[in-house]
Amino acid sequence: MKKQLTYATLIRCKQEELFDFHTDSANITKITPPNTKVVLLDEDTSTFEGKVVHLKTTRLGIPTYWDVRIEKLSRPSVLVDLALRSPLKYWRHQHIFTKKYGSCELRDVIEYELPFGIFNPLIEPLFERDITAMFAYRHAKTKEILES
Repeated sequence: MKKQLTYATLIRCKQEELFDFHTDSANITKITPPNTKVVLLDEDTSTFEGKVVHLKTTRLGIPTYWDVRIEKLSRPSVLVDLALRSPLKYWRHQHIFTKKYGSCELRDVIEYELPFGIFNPLIEPLFERDITAMFAYRHAKTKEILES
């Protein structure tokens, strides 16, 4: 069964700056927590609708590979990516950028499904704790970078 998680942060920047930051896939390495290593397997870091981005992540010494297709790109408000290959059964990530109170809201909406079948209810609390910590870090780093 698919689950959904949402994270939102206000950042003092222009909507276009936030959008541009997220459409440069090289920035993923700048906002990834220190306990996870991310390597872009593509030389071209530009982002466009239909592009597939190839990543290798390593955590606890375990490498995983992601192929993520840019499903929707609407400047300056939306970037949606869908995992074609990942350690999860399903992963869809909406990055929504909205002008708000003289700043910009970064909202991440994650739809996911774990691959463990009947064991998913046992693992989901651990996964959600981990993903919450990861997005808290990502939002804090994005805010730090764009507000400096």
